[in-house]
Amino acid sequence: MNNNKRLPHTSPDTRHRIRELAYFRMIHESDLVCRQSTRMDRRTFAILCHLLRNVAGLSSTEIVDVEEMVAMFLHVLAHDVKNRVIQREFELIKRPVPVTSNCNDQRWKCFENCLGALDRTYIKVNVPAGDRPTFRTRKGEIATNVLGVCDTKGDFVYVLAGWEGSAADSRILRDAISRENELQVPKGYYYLCDTGYPNAEGFLAPYRGQRYHLQEWRGAANAPTNAKTYFNMKHSSARNVIERAFGVLKGHWAILRGKSYYPLQVQCRTILACALLHNLINREMTYFDDVDDEDEGDSTYATTTASEDI
Repeated sequence: MNNNKRLPHTSPDTRHRIRELAYFRMIHESDLVCRQSTRMDRRTFAILCHLLRNVAGLSSTEIVDVEEMVAMFLHVLAHDVKNRVIQREFELIKRPVPVTSNCNDQRWKCFENCLGALDRTYIKVNVPAGDRPTFRTRKGEIATNVLGVCDTKGDFVYVLAGWEGSAADSRILRDAISRENELQVPKGYYYLCDTGYPNAEGFLAPYRGQRYHLQEWRGAANAPTNAKTYFNMKHSSARNVIERAFGVLKGHWAILRGKSYYPLQVQCRTILACALLHNLINREMTYFDDVDDEDEGDSTYATTTASEDI
Protein backbone atom coordinates (compact mmCIF):
# COMPACT_ATOMS: atom_id res chain seq x y z
CA MET A 1 0.00 0.00 0.00
CA ASN A 2 1.30 3.43 -0.90
CA ASN A 3 1.53 5.51 2.28
CA ASN A 4 2.79 8.68 0.56
CA LYS A 5 0.55 11.59 1.51
CA ARG A 6 -0.61 13.81 -1.30
CA LEU A 7 -1.78 17.36 -1.04
CA PRO A 8 -5.53 17.57 -1.43
CA HIS A 9 -6.72 18.93 -4.76
CA THR A 10 -7.95 22.52 -4.63
CA SER A 11 -10.59 23.36 -7.19
CA PRO A 12 -10.31 26.54 -9.27
CA ASP A 13 -13.43 27.87 -7.56
CA THR A 14 -11.87 27.37 -4.11
CA ARG A 15 -8.62 29.04 -5.18
CA HIS A 16 -10.63 31.98 -6.50
CA ARG A 17 -12.48 32.30 -3.19
CA ILE A 18 -9.21 32.18 -1.22
CA ARG A 19 -7.72 34.89 -3.44
CA GLU A 20 -10.85 37.02 -3.09
CA LEU A 21 -10.67 36.73 0.69
CA ALA A 22 -7.00 37.74 0.74
CA TYR A 23 -7.78 40.72 -1.50
CA PHE A 24 -10.72 41.76 0.69
CA ARG A 25 -8.62 41.63 3.84
CA MET A 26 -5.80 43.62 2.21
CA ILE A 27 -7.93 46.39 0.71
CA HIS A 28 -11.37 46.57 2.29
CA GLU A 29 -10.84 45.64 5.93
CA SER A 30 -9.78 49.18 6.90
CA ASP A 31 -7.83 52.19 5.66
CA LEU A 32 -5.06 51.27 8.11
CA VAL A 33 -4.61 47.77 6.68
CA CYS A 34 -4.90 49.08 3.12
CA ARG A 35 -2.18 51.69 3.74
CA GLN A 36 0.08 49.11 5.36
CA SER A 37 -0.37 46.73 2.41
CA THR A 38 -0.39 49.12 -0.56
CA ARG A 39 0.74 52.51 0.84
CA MET A 40 -2.66 53.92 -0.18
CA ASP A 41 -5.98 54.38 1.57
CA ARG A 42 -9.05 52.75 0.05
CA ARG A 43 -10.21 55.89 -1.76
CA THR A 44 -6.82 56.43 -3.44
CA PHE A 45 -6.62 52.74 -4.34
CA ALA A 46 -10.03 53.01 -6.04
CA ILE A 47 -8.86 56.08 -7.99
CA LEU A 48 -5.76 54.23 -9.18
CA CYS A 49 -7.84 51.25 -10.32
CA HIS A 50 -10.16 53.63 -12.16
CA LEU A 51 -7.19 55.24 -13.95
CA LEU A 52 -5.75 51.89 -14.92
CA ARG A 53 -9.10 50.69 -16.29
CA ASN A 54 -10.21 53.81 -18.12
CA VAL A 55 -6.95 55.57 -19.04
CA ALA A 56 -4.38 52.79 -19.38
CA GLY A 57 -6.84 50.17 -20.65
CA LEU A 58 -6.08 47.55 -17.99
CA SER A 59 -8.76 44.86 -18.02
CA SER A 60 -9.63 41.84 -15.95
CA THR A 61 -8.78 38.32 -17.05
CA GLU A 62 -10.80 35.15 -16.58
CA ILE A 63 -8.78 34.47 -13.43
CA VAL A 64 -7.82 37.82 -11.90
CA ASP A 65 -9.68 41.13 -11.95
CA VAL A 66 -8.08 44.57 -12.13
CA GLU A 67 -8.35 45.31 -8.41
CA GLU A 68 -6.56 42.07 -7.50
CA MET A 69 -3.82 42.77 -10.06
CA VAL A 70 -3.25 46.25 -8.67
CA ALA A 71 -3.28 45.07 -5.06
CA MET A 72 -0.67 42.37 -5.76
CA PHE A 73 1.52 44.79 -7.72
CA LEU A 74 1.44 47.43 -4.99
CA HIS A 75 2.23 44.80 -2.39
CA VAL A 76 5.32 43.76 -4.38
CA LEU A 77 6.49 47.39 -4.61
CA ALA A 78 5.79 48.27 -1.00
CA HIS A 79 7.31 45.20 0.62
CA ASP A 80 9.86 44.02 -1.97
CA VAL A 81 8.09 40.68 -2.28
CA LYS A 82 9.52 38.45 -4.98
CA ASN A 83 6.57 37.84 -7.27
CA ARG A 84 5.41 38.37 -10.81
CA VAL A 85 4.41 41.96 -11.34
CA ILE A 86 2.18 43.52 -13.98
CA GLN A 87 3.68 46.42 -15.91
CA ARG A 88 1.27 49.08 -17.10
CA GLU A 89 1.98 52.64 -18.13
CA PHE A 90 -0.40 55.39 -17.05
CA GLU A 91 -0.29 59.14 -16.95
CA LEU A 92 0.06 60.82 -13.56
CA ILE A 93 2.34 63.67 -14.58
CA LYS A 94 1.11 67.27 -14.58
CA ARG A 95 2.89 70.36 -15.83
CA PRO A 96 4.57 72.17 -12.92
CA VAL A 97 3.02 75.49 -11.86
CA PRO A 98 5.61 78.28 -11.58
CA VAL A 99 6.01 80.39 -8.46
CA THR A 100 4.12 83.68 -8.84
CA SER A 101 4.92 87.17 -7.55
CA ASN A 102 2.16 86.93 -4.94
CA CYS A 103 3.30 83.55 -3.55
CA ASN A 104 2.68 83.23 0.20
CA ASP A 105 4.94 80.23 0.76
CA GLN A 106 8.00 81.56 2.59
CA ARG A 107 10.21 78.90 1.02
CA TRP A 108 9.38 79.87 -2.54
CA LYS A 109 8.39 83.56 -2.59
CA CYS A 110 12.00 84.58 -3.37
CA PHE A 111 12.05 82.42 -6.52
CA GLU A 112 9.49 83.85 -8.93
CA ASN A 113 8.97 81.70 -12.08
CA CYS A 114 10.68 78.73 -10.43
CA LEU A 115 9.12 75.38 -11.40
CA GLY A 116 10.58 73.23 -8.62
CA ALA A 117 13.86 71.46 -7.93
CA LEU A 118 16.01 68.59 -9.15
CA ASP A 119 18.58 66.26 -7.67
CA ARG A 120 19.85 62.72 -7.98
CA THR A 121 19.53 59.67 -5.82
CA TYR A 122 21.09 56.22 -5.97
CA ILE A 123 18.95 53.07 -6.24
CA LYS A 124 20.53 49.63 -6.20
CA VAL A 125 20.38 47.59 -9.39
CA ASN A 126 21.25 44.09 -10.59
CA VAL A 127 23.69 44.20 -13.52
CA PRO A 128 26.09 41.67 -15.10
CA ALA A 129 29.51 41.34 -13.47
CA GLY A 130 31.20 43.08 -16.39
CA ASP A 131 29.07 46.22 -15.90
CA ARG A 132 29.52 46.50 -12.15
CA PRO A 133 32.62 48.73 -12.16
CA THR A 134 30.76 51.54 -13.95
CA PHE A 135 27.68 51.12 -11.76
CA ARG A 136 29.71 51.26 -8.56
CA THR A 137 29.14 54.44 -6.58
CA ARG A 138 31.63 56.28 -4.43
CA LYS A 139 30.23 54.35 -1.47
CA GLY A 140 30.88 51.03 -3.22
CA GLU A 141 27.23 50.17 -3.97
CA ILE A 142 26.06 48.87 -7.35
CA ALA A 143 23.39 51.40 -8.23
CA THR A 144 21.82 53.56 -10.88
CA ASN A 145 22.13 57.33 -10.70
CA VAL A 146 18.53 58.53 -10.91
CA LEU A 147 17.72 62.11 -11.88
CA GLY A 148 14.51 63.30 -10.23
CA VAL A 149 12.71 66.58 -10.92
CA CYS A 150 9.74 67.67 -8.83
CA ASP A 151 7.43 70.67 -8.62
CA THR A 152 7.06 72.89 -5.58
CA LYS A 153 4.52 70.48 -4.06
CA GLY A 154 6.84 67.45 -4.22
CA ASP A 155 5.22 65.74 -7.23
CA PHE A 156 7.68 64.22 -9.70
CA VAL A 157 7.46 65.82 -13.13
CA TYR A 158 10.45 63.99 -14.64
CA VAL A 159 12.48 60.93 -13.67
CA LEU A 160 15.42 59.50 -15.61
CA ALA A 161 16.73 56.14 -14.41
CA GLY A 162 19.27 53.80 -15.96
CA TRP A 163 22.53 55.73 -15.88
CA GLU A 164 25.57 54.18 -14.23
CA GLY A 165 26.24 54.94 -10.58
CA SER A 166 29.60 56.44 -11.50
CA ALA A 167 28.13 58.88 -14.04
CA ALA A 168 28.46 62.60 -13.33
CA ASP A 169 25.27 64.45 -12.44
CA SER A 170 25.88 67.14 -15.07
CA ARG A 171 26.27 64.50 -17.80
CA ILE A 172 22.94 62.94 -16.89
CA LEU A 173 21.21 66.33 -16.96
CA ARG A 174 22.66 67.02 -20.43
CA ASP A 175 21.20 63.71 -21.58
CA ALA A 176 17.83 64.54 -19.99
CA ILE A 177 17.45 67.84 -21.88
CA SER A 178 18.64 66.45 -25.23
CA ARG A 179 16.91 63.05 -25.50
CA GLU A 180 13.64 62.39 -27.38
CA ASN A 181 11.45 62.53 -24.26
CA GLU A 182 13.42 65.40 -22.82
CA LEU A 183 13.11 67.42 -19.64
CA GLN A 184 11.42 70.58 -20.86
CA VAL A 185 12.14 73.93 -19.22
CA PRO A 186 10.19 76.79 -20.86
CA LYS A 187 12.16 79.96 -21.55
CA GLY A 188 12.09 82.30 -18.58
CA TYR A 189 11.51 79.51 -16.06
CA TYR A 190 13.94 77.38 -14.09
CA TYR A 191 14.55 74.62 -11.56
CA LEU A 192 16.70 74.84 -8.43
CA CYS A 193 19.70 72.52 -8.35
CA ASP A 194 22.85 72.00 -6.30
CA THR A 195 26.43 72.69 -7.37
CA GLY A 196 26.70 69.27 -9.02
CA TYR A 197 24.72 70.73 -11.92
CA PRO A 198 25.51 73.70 -14.18
CA ASN A 199 24.30 77.18 -13.27
CA ALA A 200 22.80 77.82 -16.70
CA GLU A 201 19.59 78.91 -18.41
CA GLY A 202 16.77 76.90 -16.86
CA PHE A 203 18.80 75.82 -13.82
CA LEU A 204 19.73 77.89 -10.77
CA ALA A 205 22.50 76.65 -8.48
CA PRO A 206 23.72 78.20 -5.20
CA TYR A 207 26.89 80.21 -4.70
CA ARG A 208 29.98 78.05 -4.38
CA GLY A 209 32.27 78.45 -1.40
CA GLN A 210 29.43 79.58 0.89
CA ARG A 211 27.44 77.76 3.53
CA TYR A 212 24.51 75.93 2.01
CA HIS A 213 22.96 72.92 3.77
CA LEU A 214 20.05 73.58 6.12
CA GLN A 215 21.81 72.24 9.22
CA GLU A 216 24.50 74.89 8.77
CA TRP A 217 21.96 77.66 9.52
CA ARG A 218 20.66 76.40 12.85
CA GLY A 219 21.01 78.78 15.78
CA ALA A 220 21.14 82.57 15.93
CA ALA A 221 24.93 82.52 15.72
CA ASN A 222 24.72 80.91 12.27
CA ALA A 223 22.43 83.49 10.68
CA PRO A 224 23.42 84.71 7.18
CA THR A 225 25.99 87.50 7.22
CA ASN A 226 25.83 88.69 3.60
CA ALA A 227 23.71 88.53 0.45
CA LYS A 228 25.33 85.34 -0.86
CA THR A 229 24.84 83.34 2.33
CA TYR A 230 21.26 84.63 2.61
CA PHE A 231 20.57 83.51 -0.96
CA ASN A 232 22.07 80.10 -0.25
CA MET A 233 19.92 79.69 2.86
CA LYS A 234 16.73 80.46 0.92
CA HIS A 235 17.87 78.28 -1.99
CA SER A 236 18.57 75.32 0.31
CA SER A 237 15.22 75.68 2.07
CA ALA A 238 13.30 75.61 -1.22
CA ARG A 239 15.41 72.94 -2.96
CA ASN A 240 14.87 70.65 0.02
CA VAL A 241 11.53 69.71 -1.60
CA ILE A 242 13.29 67.22 -3.91
CA GLU A 243 15.19 65.63 -1.02
CA ARG A 244 11.93 65.22 0.88
CA ALA A 245 10.30 63.74 -2.24
CA PHE A 246 13.08 61.15 -2.57
CA GLY A 247 12.80 60.37 1.15
CA VAL A 248 9.04 59.79 0.95
CA LEU A 249 9.43 57.77 -2.27
CA LYS A 250 11.90 55.36 -0.73
CA GLY A 251 10.07 55.35 2.58
CA HIS A 252 6.90 54.10 0.91
CA TRP A 253 8.41 51.54 -1.47
CA ALA A 254 10.85 49.08 0.07
CA ILE A 255 11.69 47.71 -3.37
CA LEU A 256 13.69 50.91 -3.95
CA ARG A 257 15.71 50.53 -0.75
CA GLY A 258 16.97 46.96 -0.81
CA LYS A 259 18.97 44.76 -3.13
CA SER A 260 17.49 44.40 -6.60
CA TYR A 261 16.73 40.94 -8.00
CA TYR A 262 15.41 42.16 -11.34
CA PRO A 263 17.13 43.07 -14.63
CA LEU A 264 18.14 46.71 -14.99
CA GLN A 265 15.36 47.59 -17.42
CA VAL A 266 12.70 46.12 -15.11
CA GLN A 267 14.15 47.96 -12.12
CA CYS A 268 14.16 51.24 -14.07
CA ARG A 269 10.50 50.80 -14.96
CA THR A 270 9.76 49.93 -11.34
CA ILE A 271 11.37 53.21 -10.27
CA LEU A 272 9.12 55.10 -12.68
CA ALA A 273 6.03 53.21 -11.50
CA CYS A 274 6.85 54.08 -7.90
CA ALA A 275 7.29 57.76 -8.83
CA LEU A 276 3.88 57.81 -10.53
CA LEU A 277 2.28 56.17 -7.50
CA HIS A 278 4.05 58.71 -5.29
CA ASN A 279 2.31 61.49 -7.23
CA LEU A 280 -1.10 59.89 -6.87
CA ILE A 281 -0.66 59.42 -3.13
CA ASN A 282 0.73 62.93 -2.70
CA ARG A 283 -2.33 64.45 -4.37
CA GLU A 284 -5.09 62.24 -3.01
CA MET A 285 -4.02 61.40 0.56
CA THR A 286 -3.67 64.00 3.30
CA TYR A 287 -1.40 62.01 5.61
CA PHE A 288 1.12 59.18 5.33
CA ASP A 289 1.42 57.66 8.79
CA ASP A 290 1.56 53.95 9.58
CA VAL A 291 4.04 53.19 6.80
CA ASP A 292 7.66 52.14 6.91
CA ASP A 293 9.08 55.61 6.34
CA GLU A 294 12.83 55.64 5.93
CA ASP A 295 14.82 58.82 5.44
CA GLU A 296 16.87 59.18 2.31
CA GLY A 297 20.47 59.26 3.43
CA ASP A 298 22.63 60.61 0.63
CA SER A 299 20.53 61.95 -2.20
CA THR A 300 23.73 62.28 -3.81
CA TYR A 301 23.64 57.98 -8.20
CA ALA A 302 21.92 54.72 -14.44
CA THR A 303 23.83 52.05 -18.94
CA THR A 304 22.61 54.78 -21.13
CA THR A 305 21.07 52.26 -23.48
CA ALA A 306 18.83 50.99 -20.69
CA SER A 307 17.66 54.33 -19.38
CA GLU A 308 14.00 54.96 -18.70
CA ASP A 309 12.29 58.29 -18.14
CA ILE A 310 8.88 59.68 -17.36
